[in-house]
Amino acid sequence: MAIKVLVVDDSNFFRRRVSEIINASPYLEVIATANNGKESIDMVLKHKPDVITMDVEMPVMDGITAVQKIMDVAPTPILMFSSLTHQGASATLDALEAGACDFLPKKFEDIARDKEEATTLLQQRIQQIAKRRVMRVPEKKAGLATKTPLTTPASSIAKPAATRLTPANERNELTPKPAALKRHKASGKNYNVLAIGTSTGGPVALQKILTALPAHFKLPIVLVQHMPGTFTKAFADRLNSNCKISVKEAATGDTLKPGCAYLAPGGKQMLIGPNGQVKIHEGNEALNYKPSVDITFASLAKSYGNKVLAVILTGMGADGRDGARLLKDKGAEIWAQDEASCVVYGMPQAVAKAGIATESIALDQVAQRILVELKHE
Repeated sequence: MAIKVLVVDDSNFFRRRVSEIINASPYLEVIATANNGKESIDMVLKHKPDVITMDVEMPVMDGITAVQKIMDVAPTPILMFSSLTHQGASATLDALEAGACDFLPKKFEDIARDKEEATTLLQQRIQQIAKRRVMRVPEKKAGLATKTPLTTPASSIAKPAATRLTPANERNELTPKPAALKRHKASGKNYNVLAIGTSTGGPVALQKILTALPAHFKLPIVLVQHMPGTFTKAFADRLNSNCKISVKEAATGDTLKPGCAYLAPGGKQMLIGPNGQVKIHEGNEALNYKPSVDITFASLAKSYGNKVLAVILTGMGADGRDGARLLKDKGAEIWAQDEASCVVYGMPQAVAKAGIATESIALDQVAQRILVELKHE
């Protein structure tokens, strides 16, 4: 049976374009369209789609509000379409916090070299998130800090109390509630850097982990998230405003410091050299991922050897597997997020199946597991 899709956009042209791409797959079927967020809620209740594609900016009711209301009345996997602007990045991150599973740029030429590639990408994304059944997003408790506007420079943001966000996969009705954290003992290894790679579902997963780390976290953190170049600065600023540690978009000339996380800029590659020197460059155009987890992890293997604790989180594909193997060969420790807590069990599965990961850990337990491993006080 084909996956039923609801297409929501105020542009007739874009609705037709997206519908044509979706209907070109024998596994997908557009069962209805909507002109705005308010209409989309009625269509969800009437047609009960398996997946929704949702524009961010619409009249009557915007996409973010629609996501919030849909997650309240009829939780459904949602793929957002966004403009590649700073404002579009902010709105898309809001939509992910509200419960959307993933996003794509609205201009397909920004993510694909031709129509065929764009068609395949959209179809694959819909099929992947259709596998996740979601449930209501818990309301944030009173007294939590509000987000700092994304226009505030990361370096000048005061650290409010961490805001708890709920990842899309955590709302999976088919997934039991995570068990209490197992009692672990530190392996006794010594580390100089923590490295995390992720893709689909990563923004919420990263925030969940990083907000749980103390301000005096003893290691520098290297982050690679598949994300467009116009999004990473906004994402780093948002993380910085919600975390006790410092978070910044990495730049050439940075030197890794304990208690600070460095997010690889979208559309570029990040290398970490000896003594923690950061270098950002354009990289090979033939590479599928910019930034690439493999590229950054490979540089860490060369510069840090066995002094790396690396974690692969939710994401499509297998980026990170080859880089993690290089780290593993040097004696580094590799962990993967477990299948039940992933939005998409692609990247973690790749390292787990290859026998590279020594542990598979539920997202709820990753931060605490890191603190135990590092013997953090």
